[in-house]
Amino acid sequence: MTTTTQSTTGTGPLLRVRNLTVTFTGNRSAPWRRPGTTVAVNDIDLDVAPGETLGLVGESGSGKSTTARAILRLLRPDGGTIEAAGFQVDSFGRRVPAAYRRAVQAVFQDPLGSLDPTKVIGDIVAEPLAIHFGLRGPERDRRVAGLLDQVGLAAHHARRYPYELSGGQRQRVSIARALAAEPRLIVLDEPVSALDVSVQSQVVNLLEDVRERTGVGYLFVAHDLAVVRHASDRIAVMYRGRVVEEGPADRICEQPAHPYTEALLAAVPDPDPARQRLQRARRRELSAAAPVPGGVSASGCPFAARCPHRMPVCADSFPEWTPVTGGGRVACHLYGEPPTTPEDAR
Repeated sequence: MTTTTQSTTGTGPLLRVRNLTVTFTGNRSAPWRRPGTTVAVNDIDLDVAPGETLGLVGESGSGKSTTARAILRLLRPDGGTIEAAGFQVDSFGRRVPAAYRRAVQAVFQDPLGSLDPTKVIGDIVAEPLAIHFGLRGPERDRRVAGLLDQVGLAAHHARRYPYELSGGQRQRVSIARALAAEPRLIVLDEPVSALDVSVQSQVVNLLEDVRERTGVGYLFVAHDLAVVRHASDRIAVMYRGRVVEEGPADRICEQPAHPYTEALLAAVPDPDPARQRLQRARRRELSAAAPVPGGVSASGCPFAARCPHRMPVCADSFPEWTPVTGGGRVACHLYGEPPTTPEDAR
């Protein structure tokens, strides 16, 4: 068994992912054939600073949730390194140390599915207190009451079961349970996508308030760019296992550099009729790309088959990272040195 490695330095990123690769093996089409493989995450880099929120956004199947599960050590990556909260995660053996489970917590998409239906809320929130701090009796109860109050729930909610609460209240319980361990990093995997729009805003505001009070860092995984922009300092955009653009949240949403980021923004509903017309026109442009003759190689840009700006090189090689005016960088053959803007590149 590989021994656990924990960094002794207190400087640097809270989360540092380099060259992360995750593949899955499929079923055999016939007993004599080798099973096929799918590359779910392909050589990606991510960084989260202490007290920062990084939004990881992409459509279904982009690999963002697989990335989150690899960071949480719920699956073993095939390559790359993961350093989180001072731990060298890729060096873990079969058993993940309890200290890591305390330092890195998770909030999942379905709060009802992630909460034990046989326990009352008080016992659910108290479980990390008993495991990590050994709290019992009145001291534990006081701490539970404080955590529930911190996420906007009343003391009487401690005596209720998860099915007796609304979706928003259950997600608040999930956040309180994560905070009970006093983590340094929380991985939020689609934390608001199962909630009503009005409740989504409440939960995002709660997360921001918790971050300001505790200094915890977030990896916020979602498919909705509008929600991610509100919740994040920086955004990384994933498509088919690759990160294709990253940068400050406002720059990404106001001046997207990669054509795929533009496509995501064009799909965001907007109440302004004029902007709706512009978005429809942009969606038509982005969907008008002709098929790539011969297809796209595994080493090419994954968006080449859908990109209206593609060039022959796009089908054969993944582009190098290029800095973008306004902050961040983009992996797209439209760009080159010196740093430019999307309008200049086209």
